[in-house]
Amino acid sequence: MPVKVQPRGAEALFAEEVPPFSSEDEALFEAERCLLCGGKEAPAPCVAACPARVDVPLFIKQILERDHEASGRTIFAANVLGGTCARVCPVDELCEGACVLHEEGRRPVAIGRLQRFATDWVLERGLEYLERGRPNKRSVGVIGAGPAGLACAAELAKLGYRVTVYERDPDLGGLVTRAIAPYKQHIEPLPQEAERIARLGVEFRLGQAVGESPTFEELERRHQALFLGIGMGKDVEVRWEGDDLEGVYESLPFIEELKLGDPRRLRIGERVAVIGGGNTALDVAREAVRLGAKDVMILYRRTEEQMPAFKKEVKWARKEGVHFYWLVAPKRLRGTSRVEGIECLYMRLGAPDASGRPRPEPVPGTEFVLPVDTVVKAIGQQPRTEVLKLIPGLELDGGLVKVDPETLQTSNPRYFAGGDCINGGATVVQAVRDGKLAAAGIDHYLSSGRG
Repeated sequence: MPVKVQPRGAEALFAEEVPPFSSEDEALFEAERCLLCGGKEAPAPCVAACPARVDVPLFIKQILERDHEASGRTIFAANVLGGTCARVCPVDELCEGACVLHEEGRRPVAIGRLQRFATDWVLERGLEYLERGRPNKRSVGVIGAGPAGLACAAELAKLGYRVTVYERDPDLGGLVTRAIAPYKQHIEPLPQEAERIARLGVEFRLGQAVGESPTFEELERRHQALFLGIGMGKDVEVRWEGDDLEGVYESLPFIEELKLGDPRRLRIGERVAVIGGGNTALDVAREAVRLGAKDVMILYRRTEEQMPAFKKEVKWARKEGVHFYWLVAPKRLRGTSRVEGIECLYMRLGAPDASGRPRPEPVPGTEFVLPVDTVVKAIGQQPRTEVLKLIPGLELDGGLVKVDPETLQTSNPRYFAGGDCINGGATVVQAVRDGKLAAAGIDHYLSSGRG
């Protein structure tokens, strides 16, 4: 069963943003800074801030006791992708952002790096940390092998369900594998985590585009319940004059080439413009710096305060030399065979739009041209409505699947959903949380005799 993915080309080029501790002593020194706060009645703020509810004080206490196996088990019990999340979680927005040391004006405990230390310790020694539950003869199909699907599959297998995961791509991981910039995570340790999930008895069927082969009708005959973890689709299609010039890329194929292809094929120039204001735009810009671009800029049509990217990402991009143009939108791309410039227009903020944010409006007569030789569009992703509309009785809201917030059950009672297809794009750990919540919802639904 092919569950492993090997990085091809990117690993030697990009240093990791969150490096591991250089030694056990260094990890122990950091662990000693933790106040081990919280308890049964009042969880520590870091635990409350973690979507997967990892018991942070407990796993740090186990590190201090030099029981690293127990520490890793504590993490993986709450988050089957604990090693992956240690690398890609926005910890300053979550656990580290909630650390009580902030109140004393001190640096928060490096929870993410400590989590990486403990999970790497377990994975590098090939230890088992997941246990399959007593078989209950019920079968569940999981559609999508991204973080939400992997977490749901693992939790169901731990409860004794027979689980089959269907994935259209030839490898596992979804956007972790294909769209998280390699300076955050190449591929590892997701293959080892997926291998542990497979050992629970979870069957992976890769390269199967559900809706085509197999159809949803076929899956409904095979399984008592189904989980939708299909994520989002391609980049949002926004076209300008000059879009077909050489040197113009979409963000997802750009990052996928870095991770699974050959970065040299991108042929970026010295002046790179990235269009968009999300975390993917920041990822592309920071990778462009690592690829050797001399002048990297981000063009965003709103202000910095309204930018959806995490503040830390903006801070680090600035430190690496990325320039930001606020209240700016592209009008057309210029060039002969390759893009040579991007004509922009200044914007002003008007009345709020559907998101509640002020709507950017063009300011006539403010056109200007930025010389560039590479443009990457990172404006967002499209919902996969072409697949979702094949499911009878499935209600959508703006292309996203509507679910019960407590069970993640959809309007079609046999289907549950989680991850980006219900929220439009969030963090890996949020997808893990959705997978766990949906597994509990499925178990309750089937155990109550309704499935």
